[in-house]
Amino acid sequence: MGVKHKVTYVAAAMAVMTATAATAQAQETVVKIGHSGPLSGAQAFSGKDNESGARLAVEELNAKPLTVAGKKLKFELLSEDDQGDPKAGVAAAQKLIDNGVRYIVGPYNSGVTIPASRAYNDAGALVATVATNPKITQQGYKGLFRVNASDTQLGSKMALYAANVLKLKNVAVIDDRTAFGQGVAEEFKKQARLSGMTVAGHEFTTDRAFDFNAILTKLKTKKVEAIFFGGYAPQAAPLARQMKQLGINAKLLGGDTICTAEMGKLGGEAVGENVLCSQGGAVLDKASAGTAFKTRFKARFKKDPDVYAAAYYDATMMYAQGMQKAASVDPQKVGAVISAGTYQGVAGNYAFDARGDMKESPVTIYTFKGGQPVALSSY
Repeated sequence: MGVKHKVTYVAAAMAVMTATAATAQAQETVVKIGHSGPLSGAQAFSGKDNESGARLAVEELNAKPLTVAGKKLKFELLSEDDQGDPKAGVAAAQKLIDNGVRYIVGPYNSGVTIPASRAYNDAGALVATVATNPKITQQGYKGLFRVNASDTQLGSKMALYAANVLKLKNVAVIDDRTAFGQGVAEEFKKQARLSGMTVAGHEFTTDRAFDFNAILTKLKTKKVEAIFFGGYAPQAAPLARQMKQLGINAKLLGGDTICTAEMGKLGGEAVGENVLCSQGGAVLDKASAGTAFKTRFKARFKKDPDVYAAAYYDATMMYAQGMQKAASVDPQKVGAVISAGTYQGVAGNYAFDARGDMKESPVTIYTFKGGQPVALSSY
């Protein structure tokens, strides 16, 4: 073959390859899933676990591609560190929006979700969050879904358990003044009083504090049988340690954010059956889909899923099913399908009311054994 013919042949072959690649690309729709959560700082263990749940869903969706409107869907996960901070969360939201993301899983923190959800709503994006403050779904945003129990359910069910099962009479409350901590503490306090318990004190701290001796010394004189802490594990663990050091034999109660192996890891021997917490969703081990999910998660990430990995996995899969049912990747159409329908996920059955709250969200009460959360009962 002459040089001239060889060059022509190569050029023709490259043209065919380029055309084939272009055709393949034309038959593929890229869908960007955005994750926002604390990937640095004291709560990074939760942010990374949540991100892993979404990542597993994206990888599984790409392994067996869905077809919508005649095109295969290719999912991409874009993850931003919102540091659990409202200002950083709004910046993360804007970055995801600017990158063309219209499907969000997260944010994790209520204090981040409240301002960030406004930006997502204005951009026409859908949001699936586990953040629990009731105010989140009271904003009236149509594309916002809470894929978890709210503070109302978490706080009140913990109070009911304390009154009806533990038979406690005299309790106290500490909250970290975050949107989450205040919300869940107020709901606990409200139900505690309705259930006939005395709330002997309500003290305040921050989500950066590590010394609780002054607050605990004050509460010790009130002979409380339990302290409900509205806050996160990095504060709850030293709180448990200091309760033990001061000889306070009261139980430490909390919401979903302390139902984590990190609580046992940071609290050591101070965290055992004296600590109880409420978490949205059924127990993974009791459902066949839950057990299979845990196995796949551990094989992929070499660790067990923590509190909300399954919910983030479910949220991503729920978006994908919504696209199939809507025969579209338009967030408005997908959002309408999700609002009107149901999705059976790993961590529960997702069906939403007009506000975007789950119609039914079981709450499970946990305690700790060997540093790990262990389920006691669901209701």
